[in-house]
Amino acid sequence: MSERRQPIVAVLGHVDHGKTSLLDHVRSLGEQGRSSVMDREAGGITQHIGATEVPSEILNDLCAPLLGGKKFDSPGLLFIDTPGHHSFSSLRARGGSLADIAILIVDVMEGCRPQTRESLRILKQSKTPFVVAGNKVDRIHGWQCQEGRSMAISMRDQTKEVQGLFDQKYWELVGQFAEEGFNLERYERIKDFTKEIAMVPVSAREGEGIQDLLAVVIGLAERYLSDQLTDVDGSGEATVLEMKEERGLGKTLDLILHRGSIRKGDEIVLVGDRGGVSTHVKGLFSPRGMSEMRDAGDRWDNAEAAYAAAGIKISAPSLEGVLVGTTLRVVSSDEERDAAMAAADEESNLSIELDEEGVCIKSDTVGGLEALAKELREIDVPIREASIGKVSRRDVRSAEASTDPLNRLIMAFSTEILEEAEEEVAASEAGVKHIGSDIIYRILEEREEWVEARKSELEEERRELVVYPGRIMLLPDHTFRISKPAVVGVRVLGGRIHIGQGLLKDGVKVGRIKSIRSGQESLKEAKQGAEVAISVDGVTVGRQIDEGDVLLVDIPESHARKLRKMEMTTMEKEVYEELLDIHRKDDHFWGR
Repeated sequence: MSERRQPIVAVLGHVDHGKTSLLDHVRSLGEQGRSSVMDREAGGITQHIGATEVPSEILNDLCAPLLGGKKFDSPGLLFIDTPGHHSFSSLRARGGSLADIAILIVDVMEGCRPQTRESLRILKQSKTPFVVAGNKVDRIHGWQCQEGRSMAISMRDQTKEVQGLFDQKYWELVGQFAEEGFNLERYERIKDFTKEIAMVPVSAREGEGIQDLLAVVIGLAERYLSDQLTDVDGSGEATVLEMKEERGLGKTLDLILHRGSIRKGDEIVLVGDRGGVSTHVKGLFSPRGMSEMRDAGDRWDNAEAAYAAAGIKISAPSLEGVLVGTTLRVVSSDEERDAAMAAADEESNLSIELDEEGVCIKSDTVGGLEALAKELREIDVPIREASIGKVSRRDVRSAEASTDPLNRLIMAFSTEILEEAEEEVAASEAGVKHIGSDIIYRILEEREEWVEARKSELEEERRELVVYPGRIMLLPDHTFRISKPAVVGVRVLGGRIHIGQGLLKDGVKVGRIKSIRSGQESLKEAKQGAEVAISVDGVTVGRQIDEGDVLLVDIPESHARKLRKMEMTTMEKEVYEELLDIHRKDDHFWGR
């Protein structure tokens, strides 16, 4: 065992800026050959924290030309692939808290995006040193790439025109970082790493500049992190990344061990959905060098012990209900157990503020649930229920109980809906909607689309229950009957007319619409632009009304109040205001 642990490196950045591509290339440095987690990631976005161990031998060989004969003293690097899209800020914060140093990857063609800026704030808050990887230099017009080439050599080999295009993008990036309070500088020009942030141009896709990036990370770790890399002794502490069912092993946990050690047979305390859970390590497995934990497959080695920092897998009894994204603690005494159980109880309490009225959210992990909740808070969506697990019939019935029909919504991130619950949603008369995806921003987009569609449906339902104001003109030579009832042809000049509505001429009531016909068809209502025949009770053409008259179509006071909160066309609003003026001459509070 080395006296130092591996530095833990987090890779952060905006969606599609190249985090997973960078780690794919790092993995390709080993004997397992080029892998591509990118091919499998939902929407190209890394959903769970993964880990890759890179032995120091490979790092030293790769970076030897840049290190001037020096050797990397630590046993290697442990890369955490922390989700970079802003939807996963809760998970990323968990990852960030594990990291000794970070690589912030930025697309040089796009510059800082909202998630880049958020990553910068998180790094600043956690005081985590970081290096900027200016990715996708291969997209600069005319850039010539060569896999494995050092960026120092590559930059020298580019034409003056290409170097000028790169400089333009680089200085734009410098300005954006300055807005966030950081001094960005090209890595080869830095004199004081405590005052400036190193930017290493790379092409993660082509593998150019990777050795420069790793050399800078190694250099920073060697110079500034030595003191904090000695916590390899004592009781172990790890973060639970994932729970998996493995053939022959049963339920297992993937962990990042970031402190102390863990051995087969150790007592451990985990965070369950009902508080602390005490159990013992039955089996302990480590991935073979250079294989990423999620891709290791049958490449696990049995181990008696593991020391920080490492990505490991354990099997143990009583793992049901363990919450992903929480802390595993190794205990060796009653006092340690009591303290660990108390800490686990506190960690199991969700830090999500709930509202009396709101949507229902579900996820498979604590971090996922917190991330979804954070996104919803950003857009002012209230949350009534938040829980971990699959969507059940109980969740559907709970959603049905929401007072606001726009909150009868179950949003599920990375978790399934049970068949019985799906049937319940389909049969729901209350209009419950289930939206599920492995990508949070897709859930948010689908919610927005559903809310707009549902609003239109509800508006139509309300419109059918409310009569609207209108204005009509009696057409010349279209009097079919003078009285009892009068039957006349009219054009709807604005708004709409409905059976049963009263008519006003110069503010005076002049009969009520008894029926509406268009040819042989009977109608309940007619809208602006329509020419129809109407029968009117209580009037005689030539006395109360005449051909050519323009009449207002009246509305009940209760409907006037409802209309204040509903959408109306410009013409409907105009007639509505005119009717208010007429009625408020007699009653100042009419329709208020």
